[in-house]
Amino acid sequence: MDVIDPHIHMVSRTTDDYMKLALGGIHTITEPAFWAGFDRRSVESFHDYFHQLTVVEPARAARFGVRHYCWLGLNSKEAENLSLAEKVIGIIPEYLDRPTVLGLGEIGLNKNSRNEIKVLEQQIALAASRNELILIHTPHLEDKLKGTRLILDMILNEPRISPSRVLIDHAEEHTIPEIKSKGFWYGLTLYPHSKGSPERAVDAVEIYGPENVCINSSADWSVSDPLATLKTANEMRRRGHSEELIQRVFYENPKFFLSQCPKFNK
Repeated sequence: MDVIDPHIHMVSRTTDDYMKLALGGIHTITEPAFWAGFDRRSVESFHDYFHQLTVVEPARAARFGVRHYCWLGLNSKEAENLSLAEKVIGIIPEYLDRPTVLGLGEIGLNKNSRNEIKVLEQQIALAASRNELILIHTPHLEDKLKGTRLILDMILNEPRISPSRVLIDHAEEHTIPEIKSKGFWYGLTLYPHSKGSPERAVDAVEIYGPENVCINSSADWSVSDPLATLKTANEMRRRGHSEELIQRVFYENPKFFLSQCPKFNK
């Protein structure tokens, strides 16, 4: 079985995890820029981080036969410092043309604050000006529906961006119908405590269908599992779904979405 994990944070994982991915058939991954677990204090930290995402991790992954792509951006959890945010957004174009960068991500909202919205508007404008793919982070808190609606409206108000080139991640049952109805792709995240389980993700596929969905592990520095996509595929198999459908959800769907960026080669 061949799997693409479209959202995993390998900078936080061990080299042994690359071996596990390769042995399990996960030979292609994409890594969005994210919050490191603490607020970085200078733009120099982001220079180093973007270098790590675009140079160091692709080389580390290649040792195990894994293709590593990435997304660049400023996560909403670090958007309250507007002065720093402006500097970080200013350096992103320096890295966007690198061969493994697929677009802007994960950008979005966390607490739906004014500063977060202002920073997201700037990053959406940057993506629109360069015709970049976008990977969106939606809030994990009780304001997920409100935040998702704010994000959808902001993108739909930008005529240069097609919803078909935007993946709205961390979707849940109460946000999926609205995301799909407006033509966006959506992501289901397998995260043991704060997001979804394999069983819950398969329930969503059965209810809402296999169209426009990408399932990811979002494995990072917290309690998470880089092999969660394989366990979810096995849950589909246990319920009697066909290998063709499993292949569509875990390989063909992410391949189709990511291939909208000409740099993606799978």
